[in-house]
Amino acid sequence: MSNEKTLRLLILVCLLLLPTTPEYLAAASETARPDAIPKVISTESDRVSAEITVYNSGLGLVKDRRSINLSRGDSVLQLMDVASQVIPSSVSVESVSEKGVFSVLEQNYEYDLLSPNKLLEKYVGKTIIVRYRNPNTDREDEKKALVLAFNNGQPVLQIDNEVTFGIPGNYVFPQVPEDLIARPTLSWLLRTDSSGARQIETLYLTNGMTWRADYILVLDANDKSAAVSAWVTLDNRSGANFRNARLKLVAGDVNRVREDARAAQPIAARSMVMQESAPQFQESALFEYHLYTLQRPTDVKNNQSKQVGLLSAQNVPVEKEYVYRGQSHYYRGRYPGFLEKNTKIPVFLIFRNDKKSHLGMPLPKGVVRVYKRDQDESLQFVGENKIDHTPIDEKIRMTIGNAFDVVGERKQTSWNSIATNLTESEYEISLRNHKREDITIRIEETIPGEWKILESSHPHKKENSANAVFLVNVPKDKEVVVRYKVRSKF
Repeated sequence: MSNEKTLRLLILVCLLLLPTTPEYLAAASETARPDAIPKVISTESDRVSAEITVYNSGLGLVKDRRSINLSRGDSVLQLMDVASQVIPSSVSVESVSEKGVFSVLEQNYEYDLLSPNKLLEKYVGKTIIVRYRNPNTDREDEKKALVLAFNNGQPVLQIDNEVTFGIPGNYVFPQVPEDLIARPTLSWLLRTDSSGARQIETLYLTNGMTWRADYILVLDANDKSAAVSAWVTLDNRSGANFRNARLKLVAGDVNRVREDARAAQPIAARSMVMQESAPQFQESALFEYHLYTLQRPTDVKNNQSKQVGLLSAQNVPVEKEYVYRGQSHYYRGRYPGFLEKNTKIPVFLIFRNDKKSHLGMPLPKGVVRVYKRDQDESLQFVGENKIDHTPIDEKIRMTIGNAFDVVGERKQTSWNSIATNLTESEYEISLRNHKREDITIRIEETIPGEWKILESSHPHKKENSANAVFLVNVPKDKEVVVRYKVRSKF
């Protein structure tokens, strides 16, 4: 027999001796598949540290560092316990302990999550078990069922050669399909040079995180000074928990591409007055923004609102201002009778963000809630307003409501058309103060065109090209009338 025939005979004998059981064939097929690459699953328990930077636009930056064992060669690293609102295009991963020890061949974000409906979808064309209580025997029975279809939340089944749906009972599945996962997962196909434990840091952006500043301003008895405290309200709806994390906050108007941005969930207003707390954040500059770093680790849990003290200041000088405003259309025509009658006058609070006022820290935008003690020394809410990002040494001016005991009236006493585009008109403003103390009211008149006040009963200042301002002292329980005549050219 030739050598070639002998070799063929040996190959045939070896093939006949190989196992042919389904289990062996399945295992051989699995080994031959290109996706049979070893998997490394990492959970929150592997986390060494976490750092979160939260922006006040509904965005969070996560730096998740974990200790993970990797084998030499190709492997799939599955990183669980990540934010469910991760922006996949923002993800990066690297080894902290040894730079360049692995290369990333593929990166995936798995979010086909396990659920009853997803299980039924994946088992279309496959057999499951339906367990039900037999009404005749009052015992639990079970039937094999072929899932023919799953649409609109309803499976269509074939049981005992009959097609049916709406079967009451429990569906039992042999196993969880490989492409269904219990939690959102980041995965990478890695190629590693050597085996061993390494610290791997994953960085990604996620929606669903936001923060804001809440300010509490408590006025003194004379409304001349106030105690100011600020709290950070952090809201985490990203879908992930971060325990013992370093927390940083960025205040500023950071530009984002709108296709990636999602509206942040609203945060319920905290109406109670929070106790004073020592500042816990260190402020620093970051590009054109400001960064606030919490000086201790903290837990940031999913679906949690957390408040942390930002600043606290005493004896902040405050001014109270009453403002009575006019409208530009008053000067364009004849108005017999009252233009405004018994008009309410808004009240403004003014304070400066500087060291002299015991502040002097860049203030992030937020809501300022104002309180004052009543005759029983109990704090009462008196108004609120929003402030924008406020740099150091800038003035904050906000309205908190209308004065109850101060009213104003306005009427036009004369109006003459001197030429086609030239008019002269006179006005009378009555201010009545029913309070128990003297006050100063700021009258702001918005006058269109080129104008000049020809006569006035009180001094005025031309604040800009469109506004004349009168500062009028009104004694308690008195009325003061301001009269003036203006020439306007349109």
